[in-house]
Amino acid sequence: MKLTFRWYGDSDPVTLEQIRQIPAMSGIVSAVYHVPAGELWSLESILALKEKAAAAGLAFEVVESLPVHENIKLGTDCRRLMENYAENIRRLGQAGIKVICYNFMPVFDWLRSDLNKPLADGSRVLAYDHGAMERLNPARSELSLPGWDKSYSREQLQELLRRYREVDEEQLWANLAAFLQKIIPVAEEAGVKMAIHPDDPPWPVFGLPRIIVDEASLERLLGLVESPANGLTFCTGSLGANPQNNLPRMIKKFAGRIPFVHLRNILITGDKCFQEAAHPSSCGSLDMYALVKALVESGFDGYVRPDHGRMIWGEEGRGGYGLFDRALGATYIAGLFEAVEKMKACRNGTA
Repeated sequence: MKLTFRWYGDSDPVTLEQIRQIPAMSGIVSAVYHVPAGELWSLESILALKEKAAAAGLAFEVVESLPVHENIKLGTDCRRLMENYAENIRRLGQAGIKVICYNFMPVFDWLRSDLNKPLADGSRVLAYDHGAMERLNPARSELSLPGWDKSYSREQLQELLRRYREVDEEQLWANLAAFLQKIIPVAEEAGVKMAIHPDDPPWPVFGLPRIIVDEASLERLLGLVESPANGLTFCTGSLGANPQNNLPRMIKKFAGRIPFVHLRNILITGDKCFQEAAHPSSCGSLDMYALVKALVESGFDGYVRPDHGRMIWGEEGRGGYGLFDRALGATYIAGLFEAVEKMKACRNGTA
């Protein structure tokens, strides 16, 4: 297991030097964030990011994210966009990137109804209430969230939502299949593993289809193109928001196709309602020990990062992406892996 940490570049309040001081931390997860979706990333910008990480004693081997342009998801006017995406994969492979995280969520990335919910202990968390979310009108930009593409004008957003009225789940699946059939062979040649992120939350929002949501959909996704390069970002918080998802079973079932894991806890507070929680099992609704045990028993040797920490100790910054609670989460994750791996070694008589 390689422990990593999300870093948003020079504008991130969390510095590479701070990340390097987290025990057991091996690398960062980042991207060339200033380039719009559908455009080419220069090899120079990728290598510059890699060199900055290396100067701080950190590896840069996982990109999160390489955004998929909406026209690809819509299946329209996307030949040049597909070619650019493929070329970006080639350049990332040339720079030594091993895993590319991406998603196929229409219009909006991860969604929350509250970015700053206060808890009794004084910490603040990201929270989701489906009823509150559905009362919003996204075309009027009533709420700004980190996952919302701020490059759209109100008129562009309204037009995009209108176009998606013609796209149901099966059409979105067909467009995803066309995308993968184009880019997975390129990823194979580049030595890169593509790792799709589940939809967050794992159900439709604002009438938009969401298709990467459960065990059946993950199995269907992997079957679209049978290749080790067609893989999963196994996000425990995204999939765990639906209590019907059996996460340890899914980890074991898809062993070998999970190159990247977001290990985070959530507290389910009602039907389609949840809030982010501290990483230990006792703080939320997920059994983090069981998840790590499933990963170790499945032979997982990929990349892991903590995710969506609370804002604690008076820290200000990007909601969910402060330093302190994610650092605590990282050390907790490292401890779980050490304990489970040593227990496995004892059972196998190799300790």
